[in-house]
Amino acid sequence: MAVSGMTRSALRKLMGDRLATTCALILACCPLLVAQTPVAVAHDSELVSGPASRVVAASSLALPDYIISSADVLIVSVYDAPDISGEYRVGPTGQIELPLLSEAIVAAGLTPAQLSEQISEKYRKAEIFSHPRVTVAVKESRVHSITIAGAVKTPQIYPLFGKATLLDVLSQAQGLANDAGGAALITRGGIAMQTLEQSGECRSAARKAPCAASFTVDLKQLEETGDPAFNVDLYPGDRVTVQRAGIVYVVGAVNRPGGFPLKAGQEDMTVLQALALAEDLKPTAARKKAMIMRRSAAAATNGREAIAVNLKNVLEGREADPRLQANDILYVADSTGKRALRRGAEAAVYTTTSLLIWHW
Repeated sequence: MAVSGMTRSALRKLMGDRLATTCALILACCPLLVAQTPVAVAHDSELVSGPASRVVAASSLALPDYIISSADVLIVSVYDAPDISGEYRVGPTGQIELPLLSEAIVAAGLTPAQLSEQISEKYRKAEIFSHPRVTVAVKESRVHSITIAGAVKTPQIYPLFGKATLLDVLSQAQGLANDAGGAALITRGGIAMQTLEQSGECRSAARKAPCAASFTVDLKQLEETGDPAFNVDLYPGDRVTVQRAGIVYVVGAVNRPGGFPLKAGQEDMTVLQALALAEDLKPTAARKKAMIMRRSAAAATNGREAIAVNLKNVLEGREADPRLQANDILYVADSTGKRALRRGAEAAVYTTTSLLIWHW
């Protein structure tokens, strides 16, 4: 006589002859005492399971059936068998080992629904369960994931089992970093190309760009307008790389020379803004002899062209404040005459102070 779908032979294997008799009576009288953990059934690739903080939610789009692969973590639930139900990792050979079964089961290459049938059949043939009810869900997968890299606050690989939008994915990465540029590079994976082709979305001229193997998205337009055309759909295997903003360099007669990154969404900065970041000019700076060194393919020397800047006129408001682009170098010359005069003044102050101390 089977109790809750489990044969006496299986009970003997689990608990021994004496315990089997006692447990059979308990199960027959109080079936609700059997602890059960609800596990979602993964019959297709729309299912998302695992910690909510680490999994990008999937939409209702029907993706190609999920194929289990090595290193996947599966949640196997056998009805009325809490000792068997649990998490199992697919081994390097593509197999999983389940309690009471003498042989491992090949899981790699099967869908969760197919694996459910395989497990049920194995337990039925082994006479462990008379009518086993088995469900399989995918908790973690290295194959079904999306990579978020570049200028985001938390760059890493996130599990993704269905379709998600670009904004959804960026929110999983805690948003853009302070040095993020205005564009994100999307690199499509095999699942995306297959799904888009089957759906027929790529046949529309307006959808050609998101169907390309790689393309860029204007993040500034996405943020300012919220246009759905910029909030593209992403799929498992895709890669999102948020490009970093450029850096403006300030060198020469300034108090804090160095490189200063452009902030998120900022494509350039003015000369006065750069000087403020460099903590202003030194007293010896030659204000009429500043120069912007900018990359140029037509430049004959070092691939950069020189653009003269009269900082004296800019500071006095008599000339427009020039704009610096990414990778520009603002060079402020140091005046030899001012430096010599300053050294002379320092020497005079030192001499006067020394004489006063000596007389005192």
